[in-house]
Parts: sequence; structure tokens; C-alpha cells
Amino acid sequence: MPRFKGTIPIDDYVLDVLMRDLIAHDQKPAAYLVYLHLYSQAVRRHGKPIPASVRTIADATGLSKSAVHTALGHLRRRQLIATSADHATATPRHRVLRHWR
Repeated sequence: MPRFKGTIPIDDYVLDVLMRDLIAHDQKPAAYLVYLHLYSQAVRRHGKPIPASVRTIADATGLSKSAVHTALGHLRRRQLIATSADHATATPRHRVLRHWR
């Protein structure tokens, strides 16, 4: 039995514009992988915030924790995601924003 029950549609914008911008222009391939991971989780959760620590995202993407931490900061600066937490040691919740400016 397959492990995955469905597919996640990816908008052409993500592949044609975002990938080129994050990887070629910004030189941030880790940010692109983290964005795709969060995007897929957001689709599965129907747009609800994704509770995920740096370690959780690192395990899911195969990146190091420091690469994920840097990527999350970059995605927040680009306003691609928003992150919130109830307190300093709580698991952060990440929300994928529509399109960045």
C-alpha cells in the first residue's frame, strides 16, 4: 500500500517564479525546500498554521537545523511565511502567506 494517499497541486507560480528567485537570484536553495515543505503541510491542513520546530522541519527536509533556521529567517524577511508562538519555548506555528512582494 502506498505511503502517500494523495497528491498536492503546486501552482505554476511556485515552480516558475519562486524557485528561480529563491535559488538563482537569492542563492537560497534551503529556503526553497523549507517553503515547499511548509506549503505542502499548509495544503494538507487546509491553510491552518503548521506547528513545527526547526528540528521537525530539518528531519522532514533532510537539511541541517542551522540551514532551516537561516531559511526560516529568510522566508520571514521575504514575507513568504509568518511565524508565531505562545511563548519563547513553545513550538512555533508557521503560516504560508499568499505571494510575496
